[in-house]
Amino acid sequence: MNQTRGQRFLLELPAVQNDLPFPPDLLPRLFRLTDEGGDSPLAAIASAISADQGLSTRVLALANSAFYGLQAQVTNVARAVAVLGLREIRALILALGMSGLAARRPLPRDFALAPYLEHQVAVAQVAQELARLSGTMDPDDAFTAGVLHDLGKLVTALYHPEDWQAQADLAATEHLPWHEAETRHFGLDHGLIGAMVLRSWNLPDSLTEPVNWHHAPQSAPEPRAPGAILNCADACVRLLTHDPAPGIDLEAPSLAILGLTDQTALKAARTALDARDPALFTAALT
Repeated sequence: MNQTRGQRFLLELPAVQNDLPFPPDLLPRLFRLTDEGGDSPLAAIASAISADQGLSTRVLALANSAFYGLQAQVTNVARAVAVLGLREIRALILALGMSGLAARRPLPRDFALAPYLEHQVAVAQVAQELARLSGTMDPDDAFTAGVLHDLGKLVTALYHPEDWQAQADLAATEHLPWHEAETRHFGLDHGLIGAMVLRSWNLPDSLTEPVNWHHAPQSAPEPRAPGAILNCADACVRLLTHDPAPGIDLEAPSLAILGLTDQTALKAARTALDARDPALFTAALT
């Protein structure tokens, strides 16, 4: 284990915001504007996004993609915000931020960006449905947290590719779950890395904590349900897309936290994935 190297990496994480494809202060502004019970007009949110022409163009491209299936084309950001909703726009911009980070630096040869992004969106869709079903988390926050749940993997691959490769080799050689290979190599896992990045972006605990604990929700401080939702959503997506990963399975403690059975969770996951194809979002994102 190179725990010292891992601790040094944590100190580097606040600088990640400098590589976002939009001004770093946009995210906290959007979260203030879209906060529960906020009375900021749609125009203020549209104005915050429209101030960046490149971001506006990408938001409109995604809003008009086949993923959303809108009946009429959206031609301005204000209309996109009105049609999709404030929190959907927020999640969309965070997804754009992730793809923008990936465009700034070379990824390791074995890191496949499109499948990674598709998995993020699939987990987001399933997490949203599990949140609705269990009544334990705001469904829109669950979607956003799902989009971000493996951010730490991407950040490690971009900023410490040699460590990402060492983790990949360790996971493959010893048949370890990825988060266990990370912990053995680094002394920390991608949940913590992702949460630390999100905290440096001044995002709320409702997003950072589920990301932090999604591989050990039973060990999380209360409330444990948000982490359990991501944990179950990740497992459901792996099972339904025939994309197994060591150590990722529907776990009884997570299901118990949510008051669900494995069959009800999988049924909800199928419903979510059948409703919208995550590959359509990824195609528009990349």
